[in-house]
Amino acid sequence: MTTVFGKIVRGELPCQKVFENDRILAFKDIAPKAPVHILIIPKKEIPNFQSVSLEDMPLVTEMLIIAQQIAKELGIDKGYRLLTNNGKGGGQVVDHLHFHLLGGKTLQTHIDLG
Repeated sequence: MTTVFGKIVRGELPCQKVFENDRILAFKDIAPKAPVHILIIPKKEIPNFQSVSLEDMPLVTEMLIIAQQIAKELGIDKGYRLLTNNGKGGGQVVDHLHFHLLGGKTLQTHIDLG
């Protein structure tokens, strides 16, 4: 893996972990957009959501289940946003599939498209 997330997975860069198992890592975003802003990534290198294959679906399902668990643990399960960006045109900055879990405040009903 050559991305910053790959370096985090390998332990070359630090992060504030909130969850980890053999397949998935979740950690606090270093530039949060909400009081709770967690990134949930697969340890497998998948460039973006469009690159998810049928064989990756159990991994993506597990990521979604983990997002639910983290939301409950952090007390935001009554209101949060879970999103992913796909490709440069979709606002993706790091070419490694990841979900943003945002909450801890009332979120706007729209997403700023800048």
